[in-house]
Parts: sequence; structure tokens; C-alpha cells
Amino acid sequence: MKVFYTKVALNAYLDAQKKNKQIGFVPTMGALHEGHLSLLKKCNEENDISVVSIFVNPTQFDNLADLVKYPKTFQKDTKLLESAQCDVLFAPDIKEIYAENITSTSFDFEGLEHEMEGKFRTGHFDGVGTVVKRLFEIVAPNKAYFGEKDFQQLQIVKKMTEKQQLPVEVKGCEIYRAENGLAMSSRNSRLTEAQRNAAPFIFKTLQKAKMKFGVETPNAIIEWVEKEFEKQSLLTLEYFTIADEKTLKNISSKKEKTQYRAFIAVFAGEIRLIDNIQI
Repeated sequence: MKVFYTKVALNAYLDAQKKNKQIGFVPTMGALHEGHLSLLKKCNEENDISVVSIFVNPTQFDNLADLVKYPKTFQKDTKLLESAQCDVLFAPDIKEIYAENITSTSFDFEGLEHEMEGKFRTGHFDGVGTVVKRLFEIVAPNKAYFGEKDFQQLQIVKKMTEKQQLPVEVKGCEIYRAENGLAMSSRNSRLTEAQRNAAPFIFKTLQKAKMKFGVETPNAIIEWVEKEFEKQSLLTLEYFTIADEKTLKNISSKKEKTQYRAFIAVFAGEIRLIDNIQI
């Protein structure tokens, strides 16, 4: 595996490799786990060269404490990527991405940014759009891979890529779950044992909500979920909603030929966990 810390060195290498070769890209913030490796596996299957980036992007954190506490495990990450047949690791510092201007570009995501996470994380998606656009311009991949755990982020990256006319195919990949159903996340490493034991309740609730969706109204399901979480001492519900997959807008009734998804955000202590399920 080749490791590059500057865009000049990365571009020199990739430019020499690009002839008749397809480049796949998996952007990450490090603290890698099996979920990231599942994206890399898909990337390896569909491309000639796989590139993974590790960059903890400051502009997408609305809470500075979260940025400071974000786990940094670079040596472990490097070993994981090598064992998973990653071809290229790009690990830039902040100046390499932002130079002297560590600010977000303001994007129009056609309202996607105002739903769910956007109501609780001011400026978050402008930060995501800014860094993904910059990384796409540097790496110039044919395809890029994102997990569906961050489904709203996936839709926003697709919208940004379309509106900025970037020649990248953005692909969503299924959520990778632990055996107990908990969606894999870098934040999971910060859970206490008690919180880790309680957290699978999140996915179990989503599964039950999916079953209820065939016979109950969205509002009734939301009310049921809220009551279920009131019984949990270690988990605090921030939001649960059922939304149209394309617009991400909340629904109060169902329409035919429309795909819906249930979204949830939960606090385990100070650790925020999100998940979703197609219904």
C-alpha cells in the first residue's frame, strides 16, 4: 500500500497509473472498523485502484468537543487497510485541504440539508460538501463509496456531485452491523459496557417500526417509538422520523410507488448514535 500526505505526491502517482484504469475512492475520518472495510471491499471489487483517505474534517463538527474527542488511531488504521488490500492511502493535514482558510463553502442542497440531522447540527452538511468536493477534485475517482448509515449524508453528497457536475459516480453501500444489530460506527468505541449492551435496542426498535409500517400510520409509529425509549434508562431519543427517501421530508401518510425510510438519533450518555432502515 502506498501512503501519501500531499496532493502533489498523490496526483503524481495516480496520474501515472490512470491509463485505462478505474479509480475507486472511500473517504473516511479514520478510526476504521468493519463498516469501512466493507466499503473498501466493494471498492476493490469494482475498480482497478482503491484509494482511501483519512482526514478528520473540522468544518463538519458543529460541536468542538466532538472534534477533540474524535478517536484517532492512524497506525491501527494503516494496518487494517493493508490487510484489506487497499492500494493507496491519502492522509493529508488540515493545511493540505484548506490552506489558510478553514471555512465551509455554502451549498444549496435543495432542502435536503434542512431535514433531520440538519435541524440539530448547524452547518454540518456545508462542511461535508466542502471536504468531499475538495477530495473528489484531488483524487479524481471514477466511483466513490459511502455507507447508508449516514443516509442523509449520502443523498447530500449525491446532490452536491450532481449540481457541481463532478464526474464521479457516488455509490451507497448497505449498513454494516455487529451481530447484535448495532450499526458500526467509530463512536461505538467510546461506549461503556452498559451502553454497548443497551445500544442494540435502537435497531430492534427500527425493525419493529418497519413491521408496524404496513398497518399503522407514521404518526402512530412515531408515538410508539417515543414511548418505547421513555422506558430506557441508558438511551435518550433525540428524534425518530419516517421520511421520503428522495426528499428526506417527514411524512404523515403513505403514497404508492414511493420509497420510505425510518431515521433515528439516540444519545447514550454524551455519545450520539444514528441509524436508519428502509421500510
